[in-house]
Amino acid sequence: MVIKVFVATSSGSIAIRKKQQEVVGFLEANKIDFKELDIAGDEDNRRWMRENVPGEKKPQNGIPLPPQIFNEEQYCGDFDSFFSAKEENIIYSFLGLAPPPGSKGTEKAEESGESEAQGEGAEGAGELPESPEKV
Repeated sequence: MVIKVFVATSSGSIAIRKKQQEVVGFLEANKIDFKELDIAGDEDNRRWMRENVPGEKKPQNGIPLPPQIFNEEQYCGDFDSFFSAKEENIIYSFLGLAPPPGSKGTEKAEESGESEAQGEGAEGAGELPESPEKV
């Protein structure tokens, strides 16, 4: 599966350029395979992106702005969705990818989930054997 990031290489908007750089930089830094597709110089890319962003995700004017992120043909989201997923440490789920083994996000989620479960399990296990022995 390849992540597709639709960008506008000749965007006049500094805000759009910064958002595009943040997405691309994050994917590169985390060694996530992706393809950067320019909508400014390629009408086919622009048309495909606009047609495949779901209606509820399009702005009021109907024209979605880059960056837009897809996993093959499956829409992942725009920059705001990407940013939220990154902040919530669910970026691999957002991208429709399995987290790499030993990744910080996976370890944190597993550690917090396991330690809570073990803590409750240990208390519960301590109480259960005592009850049958007393009876």
